[in-house]
Parts: sequence; structure tokens; C-alpha cells
Amino acid sequence: MHFIDEAWIVIEAGKGGNGCLSFSSLIYGADGGNGGNGGNIFCIGDKYLNTLLHFNYKKFYKAENGRNGKAQKKNGIKGKDLFITVPVGTSLRDAQTWEIIGEISKHSQKIKIAKGGNSGIGNFKKNLSKIRKGTFGECRKLYIELKLIADVGLLGLPNAGKSTLIRSVTSALPKIASYPFTTLRPYLGLVKLNKKYSFIIADVPGIFVGTALDESLGLKFIKHFNRIKIILNLIDVMGNDFIEVTLGMIREIKKIYIDIFKIPRWLILNKLDRIPKFKKKQLIENVSKGLVWRNKKNLFFISAKNLYGCYELMKSAFIYLKRGKNG
Repeated sequence: MHFIDEAWIVIEAGKGGNGCLSFSSLIYGADGGNGGNGGNIFCIGDKYLNTLLHFNYKKFYKAENGRNGKAQKKNGIKGKDLFITVPVGTSLRDAQTWEIIGEISKHSQKIKIAKGGNSGIGNFKKNLSKIRKGTFGECRKLYIELKLIADVGLLGLPNAGKSTLIRSVTSALPKIASYPFTTLRPYLGLVKLNKKYSFIIADVPGIFVGTALDESLGLKFIKHFNRIKIILNLIDVMGNDFIEVTLGMIREIKKIYIDIFKIPRWLILNKLDRIPKFKKKQLIENVSKGLVWRNKKNLFFISAKNLYGCYELMKSAFIYLKRGKNG
């Protein structure tokens, strides 16, 4: 399945039904009923959806119109409301005014995105000489944006081992291979430390330094990090000039999303099992100096493939998240 994280659609709520102009007789007088209100349009959260792909195939959504009023004091039936399903984590904006309409943050949450037209008034109650027509429902172009909801995000270059790590510690199954760009869409996985404690981790495509901003998959999806509480910056210690390349990646990110560096970032040195023991100490010193990394409490050494250090990393992340939730 393709991952689509933004879409534009046109929505139109139902028109209100017209009131009825009717006189049954001179004795009983006016008996025209009111029209029915037009149907509203709602967005509703669905935890089983993880993409906006379905909006590629349908671009126009219209709710049902209200029925017209009838003689003998019969009111028109209200138009049926229309419910549009979206993934949890979806934000909704008016595409013309850019006004934020709302944000779907949980399953089955509903947000009204277009109000149905008001019903027309018949002459039964008001004794009008002419009917009052129902009003049109709201019509707008809607911008829909999906942002993943996760606690921890993996940041790194292609082939740094992010997919291997998320596959090792969760049940998510991203592609894994020895070439860049095997991750072509974000993945979410549930990290279960035991039956009681768990959190969600996200893997986005790797960021390729030197790629144009509109072509780099990782830069396209970097906006999903704005809800993440910890960033795990994964570094392949076997890569050539990995310190300079990592600094280049950071520069690329700052061009489009400098706020990402307000989020706590931990440095994770991956594939450490391939480094001889006598070289590890010197490697750690070189990394700390080259990346100006002073906080050694947030410096971890792992082998995602062999699970070395992975449980300790996930446990540390959970303790940090739990401390944050408890204030």
C-alpha cells in the first residue's frame, strides 16, 4: 500500500428543504409543513486506517439534502449526515483560508467539517403568504494532512539500520536490504517491554544528504516528528566519513524544519558489533568530539541486527516517556 500523507477534497453539506405553502380549507387554514435540515458532513477517526490513499480516487463528497415540507402539516425529513473516515492523527484545514478546523486524535472522534443548510419554513405556524426556502449547506475545499502519532522517532541516513531496529524491537515489518531507500513510507511499531508497558516507535525514510529537498523521501516525511517525544538519531559506525555525513544531514533538516531540534535527541551508534573492542573507546571519543555531543547519558551503543543493547535502549526510552507523562 502506498503511503499518502496529504490530500485535497471538496465537500458540500446538504441543502435545507423548502417549506410548504398549503391551505386545506377556509376553516382549517394554512397547513404547510417545514422543510428538513440539510445533512452535515463529519470526519471520523479510524484507528485501522494509516494512509489518505482513498482520497486519491474520490475528490467530491456531498451530504444529502433535506426533503421539502408537505401539506397536512408534514415536515420534510432531515438529510442524512455524511461521515468521512480518516486515520487517527489527521488535521483538517480550510484550503482557501488555511483556518484550522480540527484534529482527529483518537478512534471514533468526530469533527463537523460542513454544516447542513437550515430548513425552509412552511405556512402552518407562521401563516405566511409565501414559502421560505431552505438555505444551502456549507461548501468548501478541505486540506487533509496526516501526521503520525508516535512516542519515539528514528532519524538517520539510508541504510543506517533503522528498519532493522524497528523490526527487531516491534512486530512491524519494513523492508530490509543492504542498499539505500528500502523504507519508502513511514512505519509504526509497538514496542512491548512486557505485558503492561509499551510505547509506539516510528521509522521514516532515510535522509540522503545532497538530494534535492523535494526529492528526499526522509525530508518529505520529517514533519511527522512534530508529535514525537524522543528522537533516536541512528548512526552507522561502519559508514565512510559518518561524522561529516551526519552533520550534513542535520544541516539539511535545519533548512526545512529547525524546530525538530527542540525535541530531545539521543545518539545511537549502530553496528558496533563489527568494531574491535580495542577501537571502541577511541570511536566513542571521536563521535562525541566530532558531533559536539556532551550528554553521554543519551549516547547508546547497539547492534540492531544482533539485538545487542536494544532492550536497554528501549527500556531507557520508556522510563523517559513515563517520567514525562507523570510530570
